[in-house]
Amino acid sequence: MAAPLDFDSPPVRRLCADLALALRAAAHHGLAEGVCNHFSIELPDGSGRFLLNPRGLLWQEIQADDIVLVDFHGQRLAGRHEVEPTAMFIHAAVHRVTGQACVLHTHMPYATALTLTEARALDTRLSQNAMRFHGRVAADACYNGLALDHREGERIAKAMGDAGVCFLGNHGVLVCGARIDHAYDDLYYLERACMAQVLAQSTGIALAPADDATAARVATQTLGERLQSELFFEALRRTL
Repeated sequence: MAAPLDFDSPPVRRLCADLALALRAAAHHGLAEGVCNHFSIELPDGSGRFLLNPRGLLWQEIQADDIVLVDFHGQRLAGRHEVEPTAMFIHAAVHRVTGQACVLHTHMPYATALTLTEARALDTRLSQNAMRFHGRVAADACYNGLALDHREGERIAKAMGDAGVCFLGNHGVLVCGARIDHAYDDLYYLERACMAQVLAQSTGIALAPADDATAARVATQTLGERLQSELFFEALRRTL
């Protein structure tokens, strides 16, 4: 294991800045809900600590100095703000159980709308944006109320498994990745894909999904290189 990184070290401060940027971008794109929901990124030192947005701040106002550092037990280690309990129970479990470095949890409207349907999730054979997620989506149909204990967080994490995206029935979504910029790109395009499906379904006309082979090929093409994801995030950095 690498030496533990200090909260004020340049690598950690860069992660804080990137996490704050992702939160402001999500607010800008209409993916936020009040002062609820959380984004987190694990420190790359194997210490079992991760960065998280604090309790009580709108995503649009969050800056790097507002980010807090916590451990997998829910203890706040650094930062000037408090942490919301449900954030700890969900994010700590997902980081620990799935091994995902970046965990983004939202109640963004169109994705959440699909969690209210019998299918519970996006049809990844429909739009081109949806096909990028083919083979990467899990659905947790069991809604147990607010995640107020470690057992519920671990149940959600196990339902996600090795998927990059998990639709939480009657709740919202989790989008995970190895990097903040890649995960945010997925979050943005997931909502766009869900919006297209909801709008198409609202017409009452039968939908026309592609076949599985085509959807799988598009997923491979989209994820074959991530430069577009990185360029998008840098464009957000320049404009937000």
